[in-house]
Amino acid sequence: MTESELIAGCQRAESKAQKCLYERFAAPMYGVCLRYLKNQMDAEEALLNGFMKIYQHIGQYEAKGSFEGWVRRIMVNEALGFLRKKEPLHLAIEDSHIQVAGTTGADHELAEEELLELLLTLPAGYRTVFNLYAIEGYGHKEIADMLGITEGTSKSQLSKARAMLQRRLSGNEAIAS
Repeated sequence: MTESELIAGCQRAESKAQKCLYERFAAPMYGVCLRYLKNQMDAEEALLNGFMKIYQHIGQYEAKGSFEGWVRRIMVNEALGFLRKKEPLHLAIEDSHIQVAGTTGADHELAEEELLELLLTLPAGYRTVFNLYAIEGYGHKEIADMLGITEGTSKSQLSKARAMLQRRLSGNEAIAS
């Protein structure tokens, strides 16, 4: 089934097209949700809620960008909404986090699963901004608008997230779960 056939079928609420859409996008979108949320059950719930929104609002897709990008944006927004409910995006910084990153680079080759585990150890604010900027490709203005923070806070959170990841990769900081 082509993408346009898939979209048209979902717009007509055809269960076969909805199933095909889910099968095509569930795995990568689950990965998106899992990067924002700390556990698999929360990620699965956000994924399912995201698909429900896709099915309900597929008529609003205007084919101006990639369909996968449209789906991804819905999933990111769903994960952020879930995160806001479950884990406040407080920007607390412990004293031990305010240190200069070690000189050893974070150029270790990590498996995707190890990187995900490392990202999940970041405080919620750091993790969210890092995901939106470094992985999803949003700019600081967009992030600020999405999260209700200033651009400066977005930049600061990204910088602190990177420094914390570098320290943890170099072994200069213990990972607290």
